[in-house]
Amino acid sequence: MSASLLQVEGLRIAFGDKEVVHGIDFAIAPGEKLALVGESGSGKTVTALSLLRLAQNARLSGRAMFEGEGAPRDLLALPERELRAVRGKEIAMIFQEPMTALNALYTIGDQIAEVLELHQAMSSREAHEAAVQLLADTGIPEPARRARAYPHQLSGGQRQRAMIAMALACRPRLLLADEPTTALDVTVRAQILELLAGLQHKYGMAVLLITHDLNLVHRFADRVAVMENGFIVEHGAVDTVFGAPQHPYTRRLIDSRPTRDVAPVAIGGEPVLEAKALRVIYPVPRPGFAGWFRKGEFVAVQGADFSIAPGQTLGVVGESGSGKSTLALAALGLLKHQGSLQVAGRRWAEGGASDRSLRRLMQVVFQDPFSSLSPRMTVEEIVGEGLTVHGPRLTTAARRARALEALDAVGLGEAQFPALLARYPHEFSGGQRQRLAIARALIVEPKLLVLDEPTSALDVTIQKQVLGLLQRLQRELGLSYLLITHDVEVIRAMAHEVIVMKDGAILESGPVDRVLDAPTHPYTRQLVAAALL
Repeated sequence: MSASLLQVEGLRIAFGDKEVVHGIDFAIAPGEKLALVGESGSGKTVTALSLLRLAQNARLSGRAMFEGEGAPRDLLALPERELRAVRGKEIAMIFQEPMTALNALYTIGDQIAEVLELHQAMSSREAHEAAVQLLADTGIPEPARRARAYPHQLSGGQRQRAMIAMALACRPRLLLADEPTTALDVTVRAQILELLAGLQHKYGMAVLLITHDLNLVHRFADRVAVMENGFIVEHGAVDTVFGAPQHPYTRRLIDSRPTRDVAPVAIGGEPVLEAKALRVIYPVPRPGFAGWFRKGEFVAVQGADFSIAPGQTLGVVGESGSGKSTLALAALGLLKHQGSLQVAGRRWAEGGASDRSLRRLMQVVFQDPFSSLSPRMTVEEIVGEGLTVHGPRLTTAARRARALEALDAVGLGEAQFPALLARYPHEFSGGQRQRLAIARALIVEPKLLVLDEPTSALDVTIQKQVLGLLQRLQRELGLSYLLITHDVEVIRAMAHEVIVMKDGAILESGPVDRVLDAPTHPYTRQLVAAALL
Protein backbone atom coordinates (compact mmCIF):
# COMPACT_ATOMS: atom_id res chain seq x y z
CA MET A 1 0.00 0.00 0.00
CA SER A 2 2.97 2.38 0.41
CA ALA A 3 3.16 2.86 -3.37
CA SER A 4 -0.58 3.58 -3.80
CA LEU A 5 -2.79 6.33 -2.51
CA LEU A 6 -5.87 4.38 -3.61
CA GLN A 7 -6.01 0.65 -4.34
CA VAL A 8 -9.30 -0.67 -5.72
CA GLU A 9 -9.66 -4.46 -5.76
CA GLY A 10 -12.59 -6.49 -7.10
CA LEU A 11 -15.05 -3.58 -7.08
CA ARG A 12 -18.55 -4.74 -7.97
CA ILE A 13 -21.55 -2.41 -8.16
CA ALA A 14 -25.14 -3.57 -8.51
CA PHE A 15 -28.54 -1.91 -8.50
CA GLY A 16 -31.15 -4.45 -7.47
CA ASP A 17 -30.45 -7.64 -9.43
CA LYS A 18 -28.44 -5.89 -12.16
CA GLU A 19 -24.66 -5.70 -11.78
CA VAL A 20 -23.18 -2.72 -13.68
CA VAL A 21 -19.51 -2.93 -12.64
CA HIS A 22 -17.93 -6.37 -12.62
CA GLY A 23 -14.95 -6.80 -10.29
CA ILE A 24 -12.59 -4.10 -11.55
CA ASP A 25 -9.10 -3.37 -10.18
CA PHE A 26 -7.03 -0.19 -10.44
CA ALA A 27 -4.62 1.88 -8.35
CA ILE A 28 -3.63 5.54 -8.14
CA ALA A 29 -0.25 6.63 -6.78
CA PRO A 30 0.23 9.90 -4.84
CA GLY A 31 0.37 12.81 -7.29
CA GLU A 32 -0.62 10.63 -10.27
CA LYS A 33 -3.26 11.44 -12.92
CA LEU A 34 -5.31 8.41 -13.97
CA ALA A 35 -8.03 8.71 -16.63
CA LEU A 36 -11.02 6.36 -16.64
CA VAL A 37 -12.35 6.53 -20.20
CA GLY A 38 -15.33 4.99 -21.95
CA GLU A 39 -18.77 5.71 -23.37
CA SER A 40 -21.95 6.52 -21.45
CA GLY A 41 -23.12 3.44 -19.57
CA SER A 42 -19.65 1.93 -19.32
CA GLY A 43 -19.57 2.38 -15.52
CA LYS A 44 -17.10 5.28 -15.21
CA THR A 45 -19.18 7.74 -13.22
CA VAL A 46 -20.82 5.18 -10.95
CA THR A 47 -17.33 3.86 -10.11
CA ALA A 48 -16.18 7.31 -8.99
CA LEU A 49 -19.39 7.98 -7.05
CA SER A 50 -19.14 4.61 -5.31
CA LEU A 51 -15.69 5.42 -3.94
CA LEU A 52 -17.40 8.03 -1.75
CA ARG A 53 -20.61 5.96 -1.52
CA LEU A 54 -22.61 8.67 -3.29
CA ALA A 55 -24.39 6.28 -5.68
CA GLN A 56 -27.86 5.88 -4.17
CA ASN A 57 -29.24 2.36 -3.68
CA ALA A 58 -26.02 0.81 -4.98
CA ARG A 59 -24.89 -2.54 -3.60
CA LEU A 60 -21.08 -2.53 -3.32
CA SER A 61 -18.52 -5.28 -2.79
CA GLY A 62 -14.75 -5.50 -3.01
CA ARG A 63 -12.21 -3.14 -1.43
CA ALA A 64 -11.11 0.46 -1.98
CA MET A 65 -8.10 0.99 0.32
CA PHE A 66 -7.26 4.68 0.76
CA GLU A 67 -4.04 5.80 2.43
CA GLY A 68 -4.92 9.31 3.54
CA GLU A 69 -4.37 10.66 7.02
CA GLY A 70 -3.31 7.77 9.21
CA ALA A 71 -3.59 4.05 8.46
CA PRO A 72 -5.09 2.74 5.19
CA ARG A 73 -8.88 2.50 5.32
CA ASP A 74 -11.41 0.66 3.18
CA LEU A 75 -13.74 3.35 1.83
CA LEU A 76 -16.42 0.77 1.11
CA ALA A 77 -16.50 -0.41 4.74
CA LEU A 78 -16.07 2.88 6.64
CA PRO A 79 -18.92 3.92 8.94
CA GLU A 80 -20.88 6.85 7.51
CA ARG A 81 -19.61 9.23 10.21
CA GLU A 82 -15.96 8.53 9.36
CA LEU A 83 -16.63 8.63 5.62
CA ARG A 84 -18.26 12.05 6.01
CA ALA A 85 -14.97 13.36 7.36
CA VAL A 86 -13.17 12.00 4.28
CA ARG A 87 -15.55 13.55 1.75
CA GLY A 88 -14.40 17.02 0.78
CA LYS A 89 -11.39 16.97 3.07
CA GLU A 90 -9.25 14.07 1.85
CA ILE A 91 -11.16 13.14 -1.29
CA ALA A 92 -13.05 15.80 -3.25
CA MET A 93 -15.16 15.63 -6.38
CA ILE A 94 -15.87 17.91 -9.35
CA PHE A 95 -19.21 17.05 -10.92
CA GLN A 96 -20.02 17.17 -14.62
CA GLU A 97 -22.70 19.87 -14.62
CA PRO A 98 -21.92 22.70 -12.16
CA MET A 99 -25.30 24.39 -12.61
CA THR A 100 -27.06 21.39 -11.08
CA ALA A 101 -24.32 20.59 -8.55
CA LEU A 102 -24.18 24.10 -7.09
CA ASN A 103 -27.00 25.29 -4.84
CA ALA A 104 -28.98 28.00 -6.64
CA LEU A 105 -30.11 29.58 -3.34
CA TYR A 106 -26.64 30.34 -1.92
CA THR A 107 -23.85 32.57 -3.17
CA ILE A 108 -20.68 31.01 -4.52
CA GLY A 109 -18.68 32.36 -1.56
CA ASP A 110 -21.11 30.87 0.98
CA GLN A 111 -20.91 27.44 -0.65
CA ILE A 112 -17.09 27.39 -0.61
CA ALA A 113 -16.99 28.80 2.93
CA GLU A 114 -19.30 26.03 4.15
CA VAL A 115 -16.69 23.40 3.25
CA LEU A 116 -13.97 25.31 5.14
CA GLU A 117 -16.13 25.85 8.22
CA LEU A 118 -17.09 22.16 8.29
CA HIS A 119 -13.67 20.57 7.70
CA GLN A 120 -11.17 23.24 8.79
CA ALA A 121 -13.08 24.68 11.77
CA MET A 122 -12.65 28.23 10.42
CA SER A 123 -14.74 31.14 11.58
CA SER A 124 -17.26 32.56 9.13
CA ARG A 125 -15.04 35.55 8.38
CA GLU A 126 -11.92 33.45 7.88
CA ALA A 127 -13.80 31.02 5.62
CA HIS A 128 -15.13 33.81 3.39
CA GLU A 129 -11.68 35.38 3.07
CA ALA A 130 -10.25 31.98 2.16
CA ALA A 131 -13.08 31.44 -0.35
CA VAL A 132 -12.20 34.69 -2.14
CA GLN A 133 -8.55 33.61 -2.30
CA LEU A 134 -9.52 30.20 -3.70
CA LEU A 135 -11.57 31.88 -6.43
CA ALA A 136 -8.56 34.08 -7.23
CA ASP A 137 -6.36 30.97 -7.43
CA THR A 138 -8.68 29.50 -10.08
CA GLY A 139 -8.37 32.62 -12.23
CA ILE A 140 -11.85 34.12 -11.77
CA PRO A 141 -11.71 37.89 -12.34
CA GLU A 142 -12.91 40.12 -9.49
CA PRO A 143 -13.05 37.21 -7.01
CA ALA A 144 -14.52 39.29 -4.15
CA ARG A 145 -17.46 40.33 -6.32
CA ARG A 146 -17.91 36.86 -7.80
CA ALA A 147 -18.00 35.36 -4.29
CA ARG A 148 -21.18 37.38 -3.68
CA ALA A 149 -22.75 36.14 -6.94
CA TYR A 150 -25.22 33.28 -7.33
CA PRO A 151 -24.51 30.38 -9.72
CA HIS A 152 -26.87 31.67 -12.44
CA GLN A 153 -24.93 34.96 -12.52
CA LEU A 154 -21.71 33.25 -13.66
CA SER A 155 -20.77 31.88 -17.06
CA GLY A 156 -20.30 28.13 -17.58
CA GLY A 157 -16.52 28.40 -17.29
CA GLN A 158 -16.76 30.52 -14.14
CA ARG A 159 -19.17 28.05 -12.53
CA GLN A 160 -16.76 25.22 -13.27
CA ARG A 161 -13.90 27.24 -11.76
CA ALA A 162 -16.03 27.89 -8.66
CA MET A 163 -16.67 24.16 -8.32
CA ILE A 164 -12.95 23.48 -8.64
CA ALA A 165 -12.30 26.08 -5.92
CA MET A 166 -14.81 24.32 -3.66
CA ALA A 167 -13.26 20.92 -4.34
CA LEU A 168 -9.76 22.19 -3.55
CA ALA A 169 -10.77 24.16 -0.45
CA CYS A 170 -9.29 21.59 1.94
CA ARG A 171 -6.38 20.59 -0.32
CA PRO A 172 -7.50 16.95 -0.74
CA ARG A 173 -5.10 14.09 -1.40
CA LEU A 174 -7.33 12.78 -4.24
CA LEU A 175 -9.56 14.67 -6.67
CA LEU A 176 -12.33 12.87 -8.58
CA ALA A 177 -13.08 14.90 -11.74
CA ASP A 178 -16.22 13.69 -13.53
CA GLU A 179 -16.28 15.09 -17.11
CA PRO A 180 -15.01 18.49 -15.87
CA THR A 181 -14.88 20.10 -19.35
CA THR A 182 -17.61 18.35 -21.36
CA ALA A 183 -20.10 21.24 -21.40
CA LEU A 184 -17.49 23.95 -22.05
CA ASP A 185 -16.29 25.73 -25.17
CA VAL A 186 -12.95 24.66 -26.62
CA THR A 187 -11.04 27.72 -25.39
CA VAL A 188 -12.58 27.52 -21.91
CA ARG A 189 -11.88 23.75 -21.92
CA ALA A 190 -8.20 24.46 -22.55
CA GLN A 191 -8.15 27.01 -19.71
CA ILE A 192 -9.78 24.59 -17.24
CA LEU A 193 -7.37 21.84 -18.27
CA GLU A 194 -4.34 24.08 -17.70
CA LEU A 195 -5.85 25.21 -14.39
CA LEU A 196 -6.35 21.62 -13.17
CA ALA A 197 -2.82 20.63 -14.20
CA GLY A 198 -1.34 23.66 -12.42
CA LEU A 199 -3.32 23.15 -9.22
CA GLN A 200 -2.57 19.43 -9.23
CA HIS A 201 1.14 20.19 -9.44
CA LYS A 202 0.88 22.95 -6.83
CA TYR A 203 -0.95 20.83 -4.25
CA GLY A 204 0.63 17.47 -5.18
CA MET A 205 -2.74 15.72 -5.26
CA ALA A 206 -3.73 12.68 -7.31
CA VAL A 207 -6.52 12.98 -9.89
CA LEU A 208 -8.98 10.37 -11.16
CA LEU A 209 -10.34 11.88 -14.40
CA ILE A 210 -13.65 10.49 -15.70
CA THR A 211 -14.16 11.34 -19.38
CA HIS A 212 -14.94 10.19 -22.91
CA ASP A 213 -12.77 12.95 -24.44
CA LEU A 214 -9.67 11.22 -25.79
CA ASN A 215 -7.90 14.51 -26.57
CA LEU A 216 -8.33 15.49 -22.93
CA VAL A 217 -6.87 12.16 -21.78
CA HIS A 218 -3.88 12.46 -24.09
CA ARG A 219 -3.12 15.97 -22.89
CA PHE A 220 -3.72 15.53 -19.15
CA ALA A 221 -3.29 11.98 -17.85
CA ASP A 222 -0.29 9.80 -16.97
CA ARG A 223 -2.15 6.49 -17.23
CA VAL A 224 -5.47 5.46 -18.72
CA ALA A 225 -7.94 2.68 -17.97
CA VAL A 226 -10.56 1.93 -20.66
CA MET A 227 -14.00 0.76 -19.48
CA GLU A 228 -16.62 -1.08 -21.51
CA ASN A 229 -19.87 -2.47 -20.08
CA GLY A 230 -18.57 -2.43 -16.52
CA PHE A 231 -15.19 -4.05 -17.25
CA ILE A 232 -11.74 -2.48 -17.53
CA VAL A 233 -10.67 -3.88 -20.90
CA GLU A 234 -7.29 -2.16 -21.19
CA HIS A 235 -5.00 -0.03 -19.06
CA GLY A 236 -1.49 1.36 -19.14
CA ALA A 237 0.53 4.48 -19.88
CA VAL A 238 -1.32 6.95 -22.10
CA ASP A 239 1.26 6.90 -24.90
CA THR A 240 1.35 3.10 -24.90
CA VAL A 241 -2.44 2.61 -24.99
CA PHE A 242 -3.05 5.33 -27.57
CA GLY A 243 -0.02 4.42 -29.69
CA ALA A 244 -0.68 0.68 -29.84
CA PRO A 245 -4.17 -0.18 -28.51
CA GLN A 246 -4.66 -3.90 -27.92
CA HIS A 247 -8.41 -4.20 -27.32
CA PRO A 248 -10.91 -3.75 -30.21
CA TYR A 249 -13.02 -1.35 -28.10
CA THR A 250 -10.01 0.91 -27.45
CA ARG A 251 -9.21 0.91 -31.17
CA ARG A 252 -12.83 1.81 -31.94
CA LEU A 253 -12.73 4.76 -29.52
CA ILE A 254 -9.49 6.07 -31.00
CA ASP A 255 -10.85 5.69 -34.56
CA SER A 256 -14.04 7.63 -33.74
CA ARG A 257 -12.87 11.09 -34.79
CA PRO A 258 -15.30 12.68 -37.29
CA THR A 259 -14.40 12.01 -40.93
CA ARG A 260 -15.21 14.31 -43.83
CA ASP A 261 -17.58 12.89 -46.45
CA VAL A 262 -19.49 15.71 -48.13
CA ALA A 263 -20.41 16.20 -51.79
CA PRO A 264 -19.40 19.39 -53.61
CA VAL A 265 -22.09 22.08 -53.94
CA ALA A 266 -23.58 22.73 -57.37
CA ILE A 267 -22.93 26.25 -58.66
CA GLY A 268 -25.94 28.50 -59.25
CA GLY A 269 -29.50 28.25 -58.01
CA GLU A 270 -31.46 30.36 -55.57
CA PRO A 271 -30.10 30.36 -51.99
CA VAL A 272 -32.16 28.40 -49.48
CA LEU A 273 -31.31 31.00 -46.82
CA GLU A 274 -29.77 34.43 -47.33
CA ALA A 275 -29.04 37.19 -44.81
CA LYS A 276 -27.78 40.70 -45.41
CA ALA A 277 -26.86 43.09 -42.59
CA LEU A 278 -28.76 40.83 -40.13
CA ARG A 279 -28.97 42.48 -36.73
CA VAL A 280 -30.61 41.21 -33.53
CA ILE A 281 -31.05 43.45 -30.47
CA TYR A 282 -32.23 42.56 -26.97
CA PRO A 283 -33.59 45.24 -24.59
CA VAL A 284 -31.72 45.45 -21.27
CA PRO A 285 -32.33 47.52 -18.13
CA ARG A 286 -30.42 50.80 -17.88
CA PRO A 287 -28.90 51.72 -14.51
CA GLY A 288 -30.11 54.67 -12.50
CA PHE A 289 -32.90 57.15 -13.09
CA ALA A 290 -32.66 56.92 -16.90
CA GLY A 291 -33.76 53.29 -16.77
CA TRP A 292 -37.22 54.38 -15.62
CA PHE A 293 -38.03 55.85 -19.02
CA ARG A 294 -36.05 53.88 -21.59
CA LYS A 295 -34.33 50.52 -21.81
CA GLY A 296 -30.84 50.01 -23.11
CA GLU A 297 -29.84 47.74 -25.95
CA PHE A 298 -27.65 44.66 -26.23
CA VAL A 299 -26.62 43.85 -29.79
CA ALA A 300 -26.50 40.03 -29.99
CA VAL A 301 -25.83 39.81 -33.75
CA GLN A 302 -24.11 42.67 -35.54
CA GLY A 303 -24.70 43.03 -39.27
CA ALA A 304 -24.25 39.39 -40.37
CA ASP A 305 -24.05 38.53 -44.08
CA PHE A 306 -24.26 34.91 -45.27
CA SER A 307 -26.07 32.61 -47.68
CA ILE A 308 -26.68 28.85 -47.93
CA ALA A 309 -27.07 27.16 -51.31
CA PRO A 310 -29.05 23.94 -51.94
CA GLY A 311 -27.08 20.96 -50.64
CA GLN A 312 -24.61 23.18 -48.77
CA THR A 313 -23.59 23.17 -45.10
CA LEU A 314 -22.71 26.49 -43.47
CA GLY A 315 -20.94 26.03 -40.15
CA VAL A 316 -21.18 28.69 -37.45
CA VAL A 317 -18.46 28.32 -34.83
CA GLY A 318 -17.70 30.32 -31.70
CA GLU A 319 -17.82 30.25 -27.92
CA SER A 320 -20.94 30.50 -25.75
CA GLY A 321 -22.27 34.05 -25.94
CA SER A 322 -20.83 34.64 -29.42
CA GLY A 323 -24.30 34.97 -30.99
CA LYS A 324 -24.48 31.56 -32.73
CA SER A 325 -27.80 30.46 -31.24
CA THR A 326 -29.33 33.93 -31.62
CA LEU A 327 -28.41 33.84 -35.30
CA ALA A 328 -30.09 30.44 -35.63
CA LEU A 329 -33.27 31.62 -33.85
CA ALA A 330 -33.46 34.64 -36.12
CA ALA A 331 -33.01 32.40 -39.18
CA LEU A 332 -35.92 30.26 -37.92
CA GLY A 333 -38.12 33.36 -37.66
CA LEU A 334 -38.32 33.08 -33.87
CA LEU A 335 -36.67 36.45 -33.08
CA LYS A 336 -37.35 39.93 -34.34
CA HIS A 337 -34.48 41.17 -36.44
CA GLN A 338 -33.28 44.04 -38.58
CA GLY A 339 -31.81 43.76 -42.05
CA SER A 340 -32.74 41.29 -44.76
CA LEU A 341 -33.43 37.60 -44.11
CA GLN A 342 -34.96 35.45 -46.85
CA VAL A 343 -35.94 31.77 -46.94
CA ALA A 344 -36.19 30.47 -50.52
CA GLY A 345 -36.59 34.08 -51.67
CA ARG A 346 -39.34 34.95 -49.15
CA ARG A 347 -39.24 36.99 -45.95
CA TRP A 348 -40.65 36.07 -42.57
CA ALA A 349 -43.99 37.84 -42.06
CA GLU A 350 -44.07 37.49 -38.23
CA GLY A 351 -47.04 35.16 -38.13
CA GLY A 352 -49.85 33.81 -40.27
CA ALA A 353 -50.17 31.24 -43.02
CA SER A 354 -47.23 32.67 -44.95
CA ASP A 355 -44.83 31.91 -42.09
CA ARG A 356 -46.36 28.44 -41.66
CA SER A 357 -45.30 27.44 -45.16
CA LEU A 358 -41.79 28.78 -44.51
CA ARG A 359 -41.56 26.76 -41.31
CA ARG A 360 -42.09 23.59 -43.32
CA LEU A 361 -39.00 24.51 -45.35
CA MET A 362 -36.87 25.00 -42.22
CA GLN A 363 -36.71 22.50 -39.37
CA VAL A 364 -34.44 22.30 -36.33
CA VAL A 365 -32.56 19.53 -34.49
CA PHE A 366 -31.65 20.52 -30.94
CA GLN A 367 -28.58 19.77 -28.84
CA ASP A 368 -30.08 17.44 -26.22
CA PRO A 369 -32.58 14.94 -27.65
CA PHE A 370 -33.70 13.82 -24.20
CA SER A 371 -35.02 17.29 -23.30
CA SER A 372 -36.33 18.12 -26.79
CA LEU A 373 -38.51 14.98 -27.08
CA SER A 374 -41.64 14.83 -24.93
CA PRO A 375 -41.47 11.86 -22.53
CA ARG A 376 -45.29 11.60 -22.62
CA MET A 377 -45.53 11.13 -26.39
CA THR A 378 -44.97 7.94 -28.34
CA VAL A 379 -42.58 7.74 -31.30
CA GLU A 380 -45.53 7.89 -33.67
CA GLU A 381 -46.83 11.07 -32.02
CA ILE A 382 -43.40 12.71 -31.88
CA VAL A 383 -42.32 11.98 -35.44
CA GLY A 384 -45.74 12.60 -36.96
CA GLU A 385 -46.48 15.79 -35.03
CA GLY A 386 -45.33 18.08 -37.87
CA LEU A 387 -47.87 16.53 -40.23
CA THR A 388 -50.77 17.71 -38.05
CA VAL A 389 -49.77 21.27 -39.06
CA HIS A 390 -48.24 20.77 -42.50
CA GLY A 391 -50.32 17.80 -43.69
CA PRO A 392 -53.71 18.13 -41.95
CA ARG A 393 -55.61 16.34 -44.74
CA LEU A 394 -53.57 13.15 -44.47
CA THR A 395 -55.33 10.11 -43.03
CA THR A 396 -54.04 8.37 -39.92
CA ALA A 397 -52.73 5.51 -42.05
CA ALA A 398 -50.91 7.91 -44.37
CA ARG A 399 -49.30 9.71 -41.43
CA ARG A 400 -48.19 6.41 -39.96
CA ALA A 401 -46.68 5.37 -43.29
CA ARG A 402 -44.82 8.71 -43.55
CA ALA A 403 -43.54 8.30 -39.98
CA LEU A 404 -42.21 4.81 -40.72
CA GLU A 405 -40.58 6.13 -43.88
CA ALA A 406 -38.83 8.95 -41.97
CA LEU A 407 -37.70 6.54 -39.25
CA ASP A 408 -36.35 4.12 -41.83
CA ALA A 409 -34.38 6.98 -43.44
CA VAL A 410 -32.52 7.57 -40.15
CA GLY A 411 -31.82 3.89 -39.54
CA LEU A 412 -34.64 3.02 -37.14
CA GLY A 413 -36.88 0.23 -38.37
CA GLU A 414 -39.54 -2.06 -36.91
CA ALA A 415 -37.38 -5.09 -37.65
CA GLN A 416 -34.81 -3.74 -35.18
CA PHE A 417 -37.35 -2.25 -32.75
CA PRO A 418 -40.61 -4.23 -32.56
CA ALA A 419 -43.65 -2.01 -31.89
CA LEU A 420 -41.44 0.99 -32.72
CA LEU A 421 -44.25 3.53 -33.11
CA ALA A 422 -45.68 2.71 -29.67
CA ARG A 423 -42.41 3.20 -27.81
CA TYR A 424 -41.38 6.23 -25.71
CA PRO A 425 -38.09 8.25 -25.84
CA HIS A 426 -36.70 6.79 -22.60
CA GLU A 427 -36.61 3.35 -24.25
CA PHE A 428 -33.84 4.51 -26.63
CA SER A 429 -30.16 5.37 -26.26
CA GLY A 430 -28.85 8.92 -26.71
CA GLY A 431 -27.83 8.34 -30.31
CA GLN A 432 -31.16 6.69 -31.13
CA ARG A 433 -33.05 9.61 -29.57
CA GLN A 434 -31.10 12.01 -31.78
CA ARG A 435 -32.12 9.92 -34.79
CA LEU A 436 -35.75 10.30 -33.65
CA ALA A 437 -35.25 14.07 -33.53
CA ILE A 438 -33.84 14.04 -37.08
CA ALA A 439 -36.77 11.89 -38.30
CA ARG A 440 -39.21 14.38 -36.73
CA ALA A 441 -37.54 17.17 -38.72
CA LEU A 442 -37.42 15.19 -42.00
CA ILE A 443 -41.05 14.11 -42.10
CA VAL A 444 -42.28 17.47 -43.48
CA GLU A 445 -39.67 17.33 -46.29
CA PRO A 446 -37.72 20.50 -45.44
CA LYS A 447 -35.04 22.15 -47.57
CA LEU A 448 -32.90 23.30 -44.63
CA LEU A 449 -32.11 21.83 -41.22
CA VAL A 450 -30.80 24.04 -38.43
CA LEU A 451 -28.50 21.76 -36.42
CA ASP A 452 -27.89 23.26 -32.96
CA GLU A 453 -24.93 21.35 -31.44
CA PRO A 454 -26.42 18.08 -32.74
CA THR A 455 -23.65 15.81 -31.38
CA SER A 456 -22.19 17.60 -28.35
CA ALA A 457 -24.26 15.51 -25.91
CA LEU A 458 -23.20 12.21 -27.51
CA ASP A 459 -20.28 9.82 -27.03
CA VAL A 460 -17.54 9.85 -29.64
CA THR A 461 -18.60 6.65 -31.40
CA ILE A 462 -22.27 7.71 -31.46
CA GLN A 463 -21.24 11.18 -32.64
CA LYS A 464 -19.48 9.65 -35.63
CA GLN A 465 -22.59 7.61 -36.47
CA VAL A 466 -24.91 10.65 -36.31
CA LEU A 467 -22.56 12.77 -38.43
CA GLY A 468 -22.37 9.95 -40.97
CA LEU A 469 -26.18 9.83 -41.03
CA LEU A 470 -26.42 13.60 -41.64
CA GLN A 471 -23.84 13.37 -44.43
CA ARG A 472 -25.79 10.53 -46.11
CA LEU A 473 -29.10 12.38 -45.83
CA GLN A 474 -27.58 15.49 -47.39
CA ARG A 475 -26.31 13.52 -50.38
CA GLU A 476 -29.55 11.59 -50.88
CA LEU A 477 -32.08 14.37 -50.21
CA GLY A 478 -30.12 17.47 -51.24
CA LEU A 479 -30.59 19.03 -47.78
CA SER A 480 -28.89 22.22 -46.69
CA TYR A 481 -27.61 22.60 -43.13
CA LEU A 482 -27.01 25.57 -40.86
CA LEU A 483 -24.66 23.88 -38.37
CA ILE A 484 -24.21 25.62 -35.00
CA THR A 485 -21.33 24.25 -32.92
CA HIS A 486 -18.24 25.05 -30.89
CA ASP A 487 -16.54 21.82 -32.04
CA VAL A 488 -13.99 22.62 -34.74
CA GLU A 489 -13.63 18.92 -35.65
CA VAL A 490 -17.36 18.68 -36.42
CA ILE A 491 -17.05 21.77 -38.64
CA ARG A 492 -14.13 20.15 -40.50
CA ALA A 493 -16.17 17.00 -41.11
CA MET A 494 -19.46 18.60 -42.14
CA ALA A 495 -19.16 22.15 -43.47
CA HIS A 496 -18.53 23.56 -46.93
CA GLU A 497 -18.29 27.15 -45.65
CA VAL A 498 -17.74 28.45 -42.12
CA ILE A 499 -18.26 31.72 -40.30
CA VAL A 500 -16.48 32.48 -37.02
CA MET A 501 -18.42 34.56 -34.48
CA LYS A 502 -17.41 36.41 -31.35
CA ASP A 503 -19.45 38.94 -29.37
CA GLY A 504 -22.15 38.94 -32.05
CA ALA A 505 -19.83 39.82 -34.93
CA ILE A 506 -18.57 37.66 -37.80
CA LEU A 507 -14.78 37.86 -37.56
CA GLU A 508 -13.89 35.56 -40.44
CA SER A 509 -15.71 33.55 -43.10
CA GLY A 510 -15.00 31.48 -46.19
CA PRO A 511 -14.38 27.89 -47.35
CA VAL A 512 -13.79 25.57 -44.41
CA ASP A 513 -10.31 24.43 -45.47
CA ARG A 514 -9.04 28.00 -45.92
CA VAL A 515 -10.50 29.36 -42.68
CA LEU A 516 -9.41 26.46 -40.46
CA ASP A 517 -6.08 25.61 -42.13
CA ALA A 518 -4.91 29.19 -42.67
CA PRO A 519 -6.89 31.44 -40.32
CA THR A 520 -6.19 35.16 -40.57
CA HIS A 521 -7.93 36.41 -37.40
CA PRO A 522 -6.21 35.84 -34.01
CA TYR A 523 -9.45 34.56 -32.47
CA THR A 524 -9.85 31.92 -35.19
CA ARG A 525 -6.26 30.82 -34.63
CA GLN A 526 -7.02 30.54 -30.91
CA LEU A 527 -10.09 28.37 -31.58
CA VAL A 528 -8.21 26.05 -33.93
CA ALA A 529 -5.26 25.75 -31.53
CA ALA A 530 -7.59 24.95 -28.59
CA ALA A 531 -9.31 22.22 -30.63
CA LEU A 532 -5.98 20.44 -31.05
CA LEU A 533 -5.41 20.14 -27.28
